[in-house]
Amino acid sequence: MITAERREQLRGWFAERLPIDVYEELVEVVVDREEITVVGRIPATESVREFRERTREQRIEVAREAEELYQRKVAWGVEAEGERTLFTHLAVPVMTRLRQSERAVLDTLVAGGVARSRADALAWCVRLVGKNTDAWLADLRGSLEKVQQVRAQGPDQAEAAKPDAADSRKSGDE
Repeated sequence: MITAERREQLRGWFAERLPIDVYEELVEVVVDREEITVVGRIPATESVREFRERTREQRIEVAREAEELYQRKVAWGVEAEGERTLFTHLAVPVMTRLRQSERAVLDTLVAGGVARSRADALAWCVRLVGKNTDAWLADLRGSLEKVQQVRAQGPDQAEAAKPDAADSRKSGDE
């Protein structure tokens, strides 16, 4: 989990390196273990296709530097006319174990034509949950950030690992 402070550092890093004419406004920088996604607003007079062509070389240059520095792929996206479009972003495989009743849900979505496969059905379910629980997930992420802050302020791990002199006596020494 990435902290809010780390996200802001990443946002600042991208804001410093992106030429002024790439985005009207840097909207969001999202990061996980595999990928950094940079989303910005483009002028209403420019299409997503025009943006991609006009900024390709600039974005590639920034992405190469970020990928070397942060060891993650960089994906790009735009907001235009209230719509968000992502391009060149990863689809990462995730392993899971499901019970028969859970597999039946996925199989029903496939049979009903909602999804092409169990993997698509699972992705559909995750998107649906994310869409319908945004506020709850935001609260949970905030709580996780607080836990990370508290852990970081905890006692020095090296000191905590040292045995107390009283604890180091062998049994039978009493």
